[in-house]
Amino acid sequence: MSCPDQPLGRRRVLATAAGLAAGAMLPLTPARAAASSFTNPVIWQDFADIDVIRVGDTYYASASTMHYSPGAPVLRSYDLVNWEIAGHSVPTLDFGAKYDLNGARGYVRGVWASSLAYRPSNRTFYWLGQIDFARTYVYTATAAEGPWSRLTTIGTPYYDAGLLVDTDDTLYVAYGNTTISVAQLSPDGRGQVRTQQVFSTPSSVGTLEGSRFYKINGQYYIFLTRPANGQYVLKSSGGPFGPYTMRQVLLDLRGPISGGGVPHQGGLVQTQTGAWYYMAFVDAYPGGRVPVLAPVTWTSDGWPVVQTVNGAWGASYPSPALPAPPRQVTPMTGVDTFDGTKLKPRWEWNHNPDTTKYTVADGLTLRTATVTNDLYWARNTLTHRIQGPTSTATVDLDVSAMRDGDRAGLALLRDSSAWIGVKRDGGVTRLVMVNNLTMDGSWNTTGTGVEVAAASLAGTRVRLRATADIRPGAARTATFSYSTDGSTFARLGPAFSMGNDWRFFMGYRFALFNHATQALGGAVRVTRFELSVP
Repeated sequence: MSCPDQPLGRRRVLATAAGLAAGAMLPLTPARAAASSFTNPVIWQDFADIDVIRVGDTYYASASTMHYSPGAPVLRSYDLVNWEIAGHSVPTLDFGAKYDLNGARGYVRGVWASSLAYRPSNRTFYWLGQIDFARTYVYTATAAEGPWSRLTTIGTPYYDAGLLVDTDDTLYVAYGNTTISVAQLSPDGRGQVRTQQVFSTPSSVGTLEGSRFYKINGQYYIFLTRPANGQYVLKSSGGPFGPYTMRQVLLDLRGPISGGGVPHQGGLVQTQTGAWYYMAFVDAYPGGRVPVLAPVTWTSDGWPVVQTVNGAWGASYPSPALPAPPRQVTPMTGVDTFDGTKLKPRWEWNHNPDTTKYTVADGLTLRTATVTNDLYWARNTLTHRIQGPTSTATVDLDVSAMRDGDRAGLALLRDSSAWIGVKRDGGVTRLVMVNNLTMDGSWNTTGTGVEVAAASLAGTRVRLRATADIRPGAARTATFSYSTDGSTFARLGPAFSMGNDWRFFMGYRFALFNHATQALGGAVRVTRFELSVP
């Protein structure tokens, strides 16, 4: 995944992509019929740079999370279509003070495209990714849901890495931007044995990155994306260090989401019945980058071919022919009452939280953790992905412990944000809608918000609601409303227009926040959160 300041990254490619012609698709082998079908996207939430693997009868995937903590969610499925969030590979972003919002900020940094693998010899999951172009981190766990712990750091930053566990148990990493290299790790995975450049992208192609590394039928494959409109593959019959030859998999292929981009940058996976699938993502802002799935066949000389429908990535395909799942996965929508003592894996903080300033105990208590008038500097803002194409977040808030100067509520969070919530000043609490929270292209705050609507609040409990339309193709709107009796809602403020620029990378999220503008000490209690679709 390219960062905007990369010289050969996504910004440059997008500027030149319009001049490239689409390549011819290879002939297809008919797919085996299945009893039912699935529709794309398979997950209409923001999960980008997917790496997907199978362990036995279970599928796992990992995704980018940038500055959100915990990082690198691990998704789980039994059929490649229905997914749940099992945990996170990176428990905390302990890569420097900026990820704590301590004197600096880590927006659009942190966990980028990374790799998830399973090593049968020690029955261990591995996550590998580079941080800030500085070094590579490796985390391991014996179960996908964790606990995950750091195994090592490696001095070489493996950019957009793909980790391969070879059939002889050797660990290899494919990585790079335009210049693609392969590294061999030590047997314990803690260090680098050697690294070697294996491929230089032709200027006619431009940029290749997003490595995924496979050994299939004795041959080595490095699956690469041409951001943000193509996918290529390198193949070697001479070993992991090459030599490699290149073939185009897709270019400018029409995607299955109206208004969205070209499916790209994902991974290949083989089912237990022998079929192959490609899970990619589609740029679908303002919602983010959304996973889609398509069957893959192979040519007689060993090249993958994505099965298309009328010359496009299909809006639907026959469902994978797989055994019945052992259970139903946990939906990514629904109600959370914050039961127990830990947050469920659907939640991620904006940067690392101050763990002394929140508790989960049959309800979520958010104590003020930062004195600031800028939400982008406020710690302990808790985020939840938006469900597409449209969805509604509703939160029950007890504001009885707020103090003067405190601000708490429900936001739509990105580089242009808005919120509905409660301000307490001079002993009086008011309901407000605030917009014009903005960042510039370097992710510095340019607007801390303008109050555009207000209403009185007599009691200490309020139900807040935000409804967001995240269909791609144009700027979309969100609306805010509130209820003091739990059932009758009143609109507050004008519609908020969500931008659809890609450069922040992450899509809009719902966010729960509570910060101080005068002094710490206040708190709010969240007793219920619901994510619902029409």
